[in-house]
Amino acid sequence: MSKGKPRKDVKKVVLAYSGGLDTSIIVPWLKENYNCEVICFTADLGQGEELEGLEEKALKSGASKLIIKDLKDEFAEEYLFRLLRSGAVYERKYMLGTAIARPLIAKHQVEIAWQEGADAVAHGATGKGNDQVRFELTYMALDPRLKIIAPWREWEIRSREDAIRYARERGIPVTATERTIYSRDSNLWHLSHEGGPLEDPWLEPDEFVWLRTVSPLNAPDEPEYVEIEFESGTPVAVNGQRMKPAQLIEYLNTLGSKHGIGRVDMVENRLVGMKSRGLYETPGGTILMAAHKELESLVLDHATMQFKDLVALKYAELVYQGLWFTPLREALDAFIDNTQGPVTGTVRLKLYKGNVIPAGRQSPFSLYREDFATFGYEDVYDQSDAEGFIRLFGLPLKVRALNNLPVAGLDMPKPDYSRFKRD
Repeated sequence: MSKGKPRKDVKKVVLAYSGGLDTSIIVPWLKENYNCEVICFTADLGQGEELEGLEEKALKSGASKLIIKDLKDEFAEEYLFRLLRSGAVYERKYMLGTAIARPLIAKHQVEIAWQEGADAVAHGATGKGNDQVRFELTYMALDPRLKIIAPWREWEIRSREDAIRYARERGIPVTATERTIYSRDSNLWHLSHEGGPLEDPWLEPDEFVWLRTVSPLNAPDEPEYVEIEFESGTPVAVNGQRMKPAQLIEYLNTLGSKHGIGRVDMVENRLVGMKSRGLYETPGGTILMAAHKELESLVLDHATMQFKDLVALKYAELVYQGLWFTPLREALDAFIDNTQGPVTGTVRLKLYKGNVIPAGRQSPFSLYREDFATFGYEDVYDQSDAEGFIRLFGLPLKVRALNNLPVAGLDMPKPDYSRFKRD
C-alpha cells in the first residue's frame, strides 16, 4: 500500500514506537518498502499500562529489537517544569502535553541511532498533524545527516479504518476499532483524544471517552485542600512531603483525577494551517499551573509579571511548533529563570468538582504588605496623594476632550469647553 516512489537507501532505521495503531503497522511497512532493519524505541514518559507487552508486540511486528528508556524524571524536571515556570498555555486552553514530549522523544531517538549505527529515523505522525514538524525539527537540529522517513506522507493508507485493515491483514493486534477509533496520546502530563466522532465540534463527547478523570458531576461532594511548596518556581513538596519531580506530578494527577480537574475540550489552530478538535485531560498540570500563578501574583512586580505573560505566549508557540532546540527558546528560558528566584513559598488550593480554587498563598519574598494595602494607616499611605496622581494619569484624556476629539461609542452632545480657554 504505497505510491511506488523510489525508496531511500536505508539500512537501519530507529522508529519512535508507541505500540499504537500507527506505529504498529509502520514496522512491517518499513520492512516491506525499505527492506531495512527496524529498531523500535519507546520513551517511558508515564504511560503506565500501555508499556505492558510492548516488546513482544514489536518483535511480532518484525522489529529486530525494542529499546525502552525510563525518561519520566528527565521529562518532568527538564521539560514539564520549564513549561510550568514559563506559564505557557497554547490558545488559552492547551497545556501542551503532547507537544512538550516530542523533542525529548526525538532527542533520545537520535542518540539511539548513533548507538545502533542507524542511518535513518522514522515516526508515525500523520501528514496533517503537528507532530511531524516537532519530530523532524528536532532531528534536523541534532543530526541533519539522518534520513527521515514519514510513512503517512508516503503510503496510500488514508484513514484509521485503512490502518486497522492493514494491521489485520498482517496479524498485528491493535486496540483501536471502527467504533472506538480515537487517536490518543498519554504521558505523565496529560492524556489527549482526537479523531473519530470528535471531529464534529458540535458533538458532546460521551463520558466513556474520558479515561483519566472522573466527571465533575460524580466527583466528591466535599472539597479537598492541598498545599504545594515551591522553590524558585519549581514545585518540591505537596502537603509537606518532598517528592521527586515525576512522583509529585503523579501524586497530583491522582488527586486531580478524583475531583474531575483538568478536562479541556477545544478547537485549536494546527501548525499546518487547519483547525482540529481535541480533548485533553491534565489534572496534575492544571493544579500546578494554578498554584504557580497564585505564587507569582504575590512575589512578582507589575512590569515583570506583565512582560512574562507576553513571553508565555511566545513560549507556548515555540513548544507547539516544535522549536524546542532553538536559540530563542534558550533565551526565553534565561529570562524566565531570572524571574523565578522569588517564586518561593506555599500555595493552598481547594479542589472541588472540576474547580481549582485559591485558598491561600505565602512567601518570604512577598511584595504584599497588609499595612500598605489597608485604608487605616495614614502614616504609610496618605489617601489625599491620590488626587495629584489621578490628575496626571488622566491628563491625556483631558487634553483629548479639550481638543474636541471624538470619543468612541459616545453619541451625545459635546459639552461647552469654552470656560477652559484662556482669554
